Amino acid sequence: MQGKAAAGGPFGPPQPISKEAGGLHTAIGYWYHKDKYENATEHVTRQNQVYTQVGYGAQNCWEIYARVGVSDIKVFDAFSSATVSTSKSDFEDNTNIFGTLGAKWFRPLNKTFGMGTFIQGSYYFRDFTDDVSGTQSGTPFRAELKIKDLWDVNFGIGLQATVPYGIKLYLGPYIYYSEAKVSSSANISGLEFATGDTIKNKTILGEFTGVEVPLAKGFRLNIEGQYSERLSAGAAVTYSY
Repeated sequence: MQGKAAAGGPFGPPQPISKEAGGLHTAIGYWYHKDKYENATEHVTRQNQVYTQVGYGAQNCWEIYARVGVSDIKVFDAFSSATVSTSKSDFEDNTNIFGTLGAKWFRPLNKTFGMGTFIQGSYYFRDFTDDVSGTQSGTPFRAELKIKDLWDVNFGIGLQATVPYGIKLYLGPYIYYSEAKVSSSANISGLEFATGDTIKNKTILGEFTGVEVPLAKGFRLNIEGQYSERLSAGAAVTYSY
């Protein structure tokens, strides 16, 4: 089964969040992610992610950060079949823990414009699991499905414009690779999602855009959207020490 797996959240503006003199930043955020898997049929996925982040940067040039969060997943029509009767059609798991590591480099072109690059990778520490039951050729069955070792890596280039009131607008392209394994406790012919195979992203290109707005006393609000097969979006509040 070939397809696209989950991403680990927003990339943020190209310019580091940390103060130019150097220092830490923290953040809390929410990310809504949609994507599409495909083999003989297509499967749309949806995730809700809540995370906390800490990072360090300096010289208005570079930054590294780490993120820990929880995520659910829903794979629509994962258990739909023309030959097998099942108790439900969607794969769902409500709790998994993921970690993300990232780094970015930024170069100002003038007082208004700048550009940068980033790399970001995520890994899900537990398996996504769900149970399905039904009948196959008149014989009842029950099976546990797992999505295991889900991970991704992203690399992108961003252009940034700083407009009045310190608002930052940014956009750019990115490429990514993602992979996981699907397994089933029983071999059920007719359920393509349960055949047990490596899943990976088919389309490696995407686009992202966002805005970062100063709030007060070191706080900033970041809103971002990404598109690759499906639209994903989220927001985070950051604080620079």
